[in-house]
Amino acid sequence: MKLGVLLSVSTLAVATLITAAPVHAEPPRLTAPNLAPLPGWVVEGVDEVVPPAPIPRLKTIPQRAYSPGYDHATLELRNAILPDPIGDAMLDRWPTSLAKRAPGAVIATRDVTSVAGFLVTVPIRSARMLKFRSTDVHGQPIPATATVIEPRAAWKGSGPRPILVNNLPINGLGTECTAGYTLTNGFSDKTNQTDLFPPTTQLALSRGYTVIVPDHEGPRMAYAEPELAGHIVLDSIRAAAKWKPSKYAKSRVAITGYSGGAIATNGAAKVLGKYAPDLTPRMVGAALGGVPADFRLLAQAMNANVATGVMLAATLGIARERPELLKLTNNLGQWVATSELKNSCGSNYGLAAPLLLPAQILSSDPDPFNSPLANRIYELTEMADVKSDMPLYIYHGAQEIWIPVQGARNLYAQQCKLGA
Repeated sequence: MKLGVLLSVSTLAVATLITAAPVHAEPPRLTAPNLAPLPGWVVEGVDEVVPPAPIPRLKTIPQRAYSPGYDHATLELRNAILPDPIGDAMLDRWPTSLAKRAPGAVIATRDVTSVAGFLVTVPIRSARMLKFRSTDVHGQPIPATATVIEPRAAWKGSGPRPILVNNLPINGLGTECTAGYTLTNGFSDKTNQTDLFPPTTQLALSRGYTVIVPDHEGPRMAYAEPELAGHIVLDSIRAAAKWKPSKYAKSRVAITGYSGGAIATNGAAKVLGKYAPDLTPRMVGAALGGVPADFRLLAQAMNANVATGVMLAATLGIARERPELLKLTNNLGQWVATSELKNSCGSNYGLAAPLLLPAQILSSDPDPFNSPLANRIYELTEMADVKSDMPLYIYHGAQEIWIPVQGARNLYAQQCKLGA
């Protein structure tokens, strides 16, 4: 069942987990053998063999699945691919008054000091999960969460205690995969090992910094969507300031993230000037490593091999936030996207790797990686023409095979050209 889950993402991955390099008038065509279009008879044959997935028909689209501009059937499918509720109102419930609140407005708080203190090992004064209002990629209000951790030691430096926003690589599709869930409930088989190692949070706390850990995939668990993640990261800083203005409203802020966390860090740096200019004077800079900045490169590196599961999961994550991608799925892709895959974490969706199936098999388009919709998603997620309004430190493994270093080099070149 988890393999099928992986496949689900694959359909979407077909068109999404691929972002373009610099914006081109004529998008470059992906010609790698593993991205080649399928013969028409294969595409037609999938839907002849596989019946339609049982998508629940709804009279009213739930708030979490609704976005203006999409037809009813697409939103029904979107609702079916979203993660299942986990029975925790703090993480599951969408407040009805979101539209009346400003980005960063605090909706609820939860004391998680006893659990978080044990996990981070450094003596802390408090750990508090904040639920706040943020914004999705369509400009619609959404709830989001982040955990604010303050060390026990007093800050002895100049000015207010600094803040480090640590964007962990959540890399999951289910709500239980988030760092916030682990910091509330403790270590489990859903916990990503990178929640605690390398010990970025611990080191920052030991130096006297407050640490904010955002659940940057948002309530729809939109894995790998940079614009959404950027909004949530910035609103977590706003939320901390509104929660305790005397402590956090004037603190200098740095942001860091690796791999999936670098997607969120990159997104925050690029949307800062437009989405949260009020925060710009406080931002010291951002460090991002192993950043998946170019999804076209990722598709060439990951499709139809042992990394397929990761690519498919990320594609499903982006399709949750940009449901137009669902129009590229065939019956098989919809079965996969609505299967238990939608609740899986990184330790599970990798099980699809032994199948080595190309994502194209989940698409109704024989050449999904080169489709007009895929090219549009590449551009939207890369944001190649958007300048960071904070200094950037970009690092990458030169021999990395799944996330090619060229993507980081392109990002560096783009930002230098824009004047960052």
